[in-house]
This record gives sequence, structure tokens and C-alpha cells, in this order.
Amino acid sequence: MITLLGGIALLILGYFVYGKYIEKNFGIDPNRKTPAEALTDGYDFIPMSKSKNAIIQLLNIAGTGPIFGPIMGALYGPVAYIWIIIGCIFGGAVHDYMIGMISLRNDGAHLPELASKYLGKPVKHVVNIFAMLLLMLVGTVFVTSPANLIDSITPNWLTLGVIIGLIFVYYLVSTILPIDKAMGAVYPYFGAILIISTLAIGLSLIFGGHTIPNLTPSTMQNFNPEGTPIFPVLFFTISCGALSGFHATQAPMVSRTSKNEKEGRFTFYGMMIAEGVIAMIWAAASMSLFDGQTLSQMISSGTPSLVVNQVSYMLLGSVFGTVAIIGVIVLPISSGLSAFRSLRTIVADYLHIKQDTLKKVLMVTIPLYVISLVLTQVDFNILWRYFNWANQVTAVISLLVSTRYLYLKNKNYLVTLLPGVFMLYACVVYIFSEPIGFGMGLTTMTYILSTLLTVGIMALYWETGKKQKRGLDPTDELLNDQLPIGTFASDSK
Repeated sequence: MITLLGGIALLILGYFVYGKYIEKNFGIDPNRKTPAEALTDGYDFIPMSKSKNAIIQLLNIAGTGPIFGPIMGALYGPVAYIWIIIGCIFGGAVHDYMIGMISLRNDGAHLPELASKYLGKPVKHVVNIFAMLLLMLVGTVFVTSPANLIDSITPNWLTLGVIIGLIFVYYLVSTILPIDKAMGAVYPYFGAILIISTLAIGLSLIFGGHTIPNLTPSTMQNFNPEGTPIFPVLFFTISCGALSGFHATQAPMVSRTSKNEKEGRFTFYGMMIAEGVIAMIWAAASMSLFDGQTLSQMISSGTPSLVVNQVSYMLLGSVFGTVAIIGVIVLPISSGLSAFRSLRTIVADYLHIKQDTLKKVLMVTIPLYVISLVLTQVDFNILWRYFNWANQVTAVISLLVSTRYLYLKNKNYLVTLLPGVFMLYACVVYIFSEPIGFGMGLTTMTYILSTLLTVGIMALYWETGKKQKRGLDPTDELLNDQLPIGTFASDSK
């Protein structure tokens, strides 16, 4: 229990201390007009309140990631807490804040456009591919996982196929609505369900007489019953709740609805901290109620959805347990919606299809849903593995964009460079060692090749950054993004 409560306290402290430093290092301008105010279009660029933006951001990024990931991460034992706490404060929250604020300074641009601007135009195509792949996998995973949960609490006549179809219908209707109608109107209610159900799980766990594993010298080991190594697998198993590249596809949406730069720390950094708290609670619940072998069998036989069901009913009973399950259901549905909405805009931007009529919106949207529907037939565990790798590669790209941004402006870039290099190395080791990649296993050769490739990528990154910086003059747009929207010829609107 001490580790759980202490970990949550550290996460909150991180928001007030390190989050404040990250904000200062970025250098906000409370008087600068935001894209929501300067580029209002009644669809994506709409000024909304700080509280509404925050809850939209939380629901967009949360999905089943901070629940399913920690459930599977619990197989490793209390060591999972370390990654959630450190990863969230120094990695994920910094990642979310930087991309959200850089997007806000660049007319609400999505990650591919930011990568093109700060890393070079050739990188844009690579990032577009990764972003589209990631969002398609996210959207599909966040259709499959809530469908399984809904199926577990509904009558037999409501089949899994029908539930999946109904979710897609909801996504389609919501996709063609303005963001304040699609998300702003309903997300506060979804958020209330999420927060109440998560608090109920946490309080029941703490005050219900359960033995909550603590992080001690004796528990600082790998408890995974299958012997799966902590590095690099744990860092991919738990992504949402620690560090997740998917968030870089979501933050720009909220940067288009924010009314003041000073709201960024609460909206971007703070909501990632909230996600970390959710991850801590579900990791602790899974470790407390099940031994590793039982947990592994439940995940294998019914995906983490079965664990969610059992935890909810065991801690809260049938009635309130069902409410808790509904709270978990709204997370992936809301994140799936935002994933497809982001995917639509990225594909439309890439293909230069302006989203100014219903016909053009549907022209992009419907083919994406058809592809996703086909992918729902793929085994969930396989989808999850590919999603997590693509997810963390996207996180690396986002952190490198953020590092270049800070480097060009002579600010402390180590805050994004260090987590970026760590995750880059983890991504390379993962793809070399795992069956979804080259299947080399964790051999000496794997580590040597991974080190050489990581060093090579970072050397190229550093040299291109130095060259880019030498080519800038003091009046360059990259150094003066604090100026009003419309100052530079490249402003999109």
C-alpha cells in the first residue's frame, strides 16, 4: 500500500515541481492569441474552456492503454511501478506537454507537419506512415477492447459483431460533427464516469483489507511467470500511463481548442499525470487480487478485458462493478473516436483533400473504417504488440522533434533528449529481439547492433541539427514562434 500511495503522491508532486520547470523552460506567452482564437473555423478550431479541454485530452489519451497495459505489466510484479512513476513524470508528461505546446505555436499542426518543419521534409513521409499506422492500430484496438467488455455485460442476443458495428456507427456520426459537438458536449459525462469508477476501484483496494504489493529489495525482480525479460518488453507493455507516442497525435487536436498558453501545463502535462494515477491503481489491483500465473492465464484466455471484469466485480460487487466496467468502456471508445478523427485529418492533409464538405469528410473516413473493420478479425494480442512498437517509435519521433525545438531556441533540451535516446534504444532492441521483428532474442549481438544503430541515428540527428541551426538568422520563424499568428508567410491560414 505504501508504494501505491507514495507513487501517486510522487506523480502529483511531479506535476507541481517538474511540470512547472518544463513550462518555464518552454517559455509560455499568456498574451499570445492561440489558433483557437485566431483561426476559428467552427469545426476543428473552436475556443473551449480549460476544464473541457482537459477532460477531452484525458479521454483522448487514456483509452484502454493505462488499464490494459498495467494489467499486463503487473505480471512483472512491483517493478512495474517504477516505470509508471519515472516514465510518466520525466517522459510521458514532458512528451505530451511539448508536442501540445509546439503544435499550439504552429497553428495546431499535427506531428507529421511538425516533424517536417523541425527535422526536415524527407522525415515527414516516414512520420506520416508511422502516424497513420499507429492511429489505425489504435482505432482498431479501441474498437475490439470495448466491444469485448460490452459483450461481457450484455444479453447473448447482442453479439460481438453487432456491438462492433454499433461502435463504428457511433464513430462515423461523431466524426462528421464539429469537435465541440462530437467531444465537448458528451466527454464531461464520460469523464465523470471514468473518474468516479477509478476512484471507487482505488478506494476499495486501499480500504478493503487487500494486501497491496510494495516495492522492496525482495520484490525488485522479474515475477513474470513466462520469464519474459523486463527490458525492453515492460517499456512496451506499459506505454499509456508512462510514455506513449499516441498522445502526440491527440495533443494537436486540443491545441486547436485552447484559449491560453498558460492552460497547457494543466491540460497536457496534468492529464498525463492523471493517466499515470489510473495506471498505478490498475497495476496495484491486478497484483493484489491475482498471482502471476492466474493473471497470465486470464489474459491469455480472455484478453485483459476478463481481468477488468473480475477486478471490478471483486472490489465493487455486481452493481457498482458494472458501473466501473462502463467507466473502462468509455475510455477506449472516446480514444478510438479521437484516433480516427486524427487519422482522417492526417490522411486528408497528406493527400491534400480539404475537409470542407461532408462528401470530402466521408471520402476519407469510410475507407479507413473498412480497413479497421477487417483488422478487428486479427488476434488482439498480435494487434497489441504491433500497436505498442509503433506507439513507442512515434514517441521517439515526438521527443526528437521536441529536442530539436528546444535546441534551436537555446533552451534545456536534455529534458526531452534523455528519454528520447532511452526509448530509441529500447525500440531498436525490441525490433531486433522480438518475434514481431527479427526474432534474434536478447543476445550479445542484439545489444551490439542496437547500440551501433542508436549511436548512428543520434549522430546523424545531431549533425543535421547543428547544420539547421547554423542556417538560421535571428528573424527566422523557427526562432520566433511566439509572434502572432499571421506574422510569417508560411502561416497556413
